[in-house]
Amino acid sequence: MIHSLFIINNSGDIFMEKHYKSVIHRNICDYFFEALGKCAKPEDIPAVISTPHHKLIVIYRKKLFFVSVVVNEVSPLFVIEILHRAVDIFEDYFNDCTEFTLKENFVIVYELLDEMLDNGFPLATESNILKELIKPPNIFRKVANMVTGDSNLSSTLPTVQLSNIPWRRQGIKYTNNEAYFDCIEEIDAIIDKNGSTIMCEVQGYIDCCVKLSGMPDLTLCFTNPRLLDDVSFHPCVRFKRWESEKILSFVPPDGNFRLISYHIESLNSVSIPIYLKHNIQFKEGSNGRFEVTFGLRPGLGKSVENVQLNAEMPKCVLNMSLTPTQGRYTFDAVKKTLVWEIGRIDPSKIPSIRGNITVSNGCSLPESNPPLHLNFQVNQFAISGIKFGRLDVYGEKYKPFKGVKYLTRAGKIQVRT
Repeated sequence: MIHSLFIINNSGDIFMEKHYKSVIHRNICDYFFEALGKCAKPEDIPAVISTPHHKLIVIYRKKLFFVSVVVNEVSPLFVIEILHRAVDIFEDYFNDCTEFTLKENFVIVYELLDEMLDNGFPLATESNILKELIKPPNIFRKVANMVTGDSNLSSTLPTVQLSNIPWRRQGIKYTNNEAYFDCIEEIDAIIDKNGSTIMCEVQGYIDCCVKLSGMPDLTLCFTNPRLLDDVSFHPCVRFKRWESEKILSFVPPDGNFRLISYHIESLNSVSIPIYLKHNIQFKEGSNGRFEVTFGLRPGLGKSVENVQLNAEMPKCVLNMSLTPTQGRYTFDAVKKTLVWEIGRIDPSKIPSIRGNITVSNGCSLPESNPPLHLNFQVNQFAISGIKFGRLDVYGEKYKPFKGVKYLTRAGKIQVRT
């Protein structure tokens, strides 16, 4: 399946590589660098890159490229999921997944990659199993290993390896039993110059933090489960129960995990929480004009926070002299990027920014105005309308503390001007 794995930073340095079958020389990454050179942003790198004898399957996370090399026919989504799972495991072990943390813990990284994939095929990808095989690093364990020469590898097999519930170990005990659920939704949309929504999609997921004693069996109900159509489940979810009753029934893993991911398309009835009024003009031989005003959709009832506007201006723009009524703006004259950080929008005081655009003489004017990109988040609000119903616990006698949080934030929202 996976022959080799290369981890590359933003500077193009291959600082870590792992080979599962035959050793593939790192020159294979030249095809990756060639594809990366054609991309405007690192996020635009193709997921699959073809070479004469291999296929490169790539993900970009935490400002790192994870490049896997495959030879035989394989499902790209399967490999992409394995790579994302590896990054999640690194974050769980080291609290972050950066070049520094991976280099600082390179021995544990190689041990994890050895246990997660056997001869290139996935073997143990659950955090509970891995933590029994390889102990997470801490300062005391590092000092003890340096003195004794031991490693973080356990000498015994994990107790859940042969269990039919491999994601949860036996004998878990907590003084306070609690379960928290975060419903997070990201909006991807394209809005035309008249303010009409051309395309709108919602990518949502439910992240859980479950700290319950024993072996609880949970059922989670939604008030409107028919909204969830295209759904991806954690292995702990009983799929037949969901198909027949639209109820999530599962024995949860211990700690943090992602219960479900879902995708909702063609949301004609959903409106973006904020809207823009814009006026962008370029005039040859004189200053152009840039005006943008934000507004809140009526009936939202929630505050919109962390609002930010980004725009990539044409090459003919030398400078921008703007006056915002709220927040602050920066214009990079080299990259031609405008960033306006607004923060929280007060419904009684609508933010706006206006000013002049300095255009270079003799330079051809752009054929169209640049698109605007929005970032924002709304707490305790799910734009799709999904709502939790009730959570029941079976198999244990205690009553846990339950908490639910909703969050809607911008994914990729483009406003055409």
